[in-house]
Amino acid sequence: MSTGVAALSNGFKGFARYMGGVMGADAYTKYLEHHREAGHKEPPLSEREFWRDRTDRQDANPQGRCC
Repeated sequence: MSTGVAALSNGFKGFARYMGGVMGADAYTKYLEHHREAGHKEPPLSEREFWRDRTDRQDANPQGRCC
């Protein structure tokens, strides 16, 4: 791969990670990191349970969101 194509590819990957962070796509990963670092005794929620809980909390507690 040429250096120009590699740089473009790396730039796109970085932008995709940034947008994922802005949109909250990395929320479950951050939750797992926090859960591990905080030393909780119970196992973490599954990804499905996490997103259901997050959605329920947002619906019950609407804050400044666009939708």
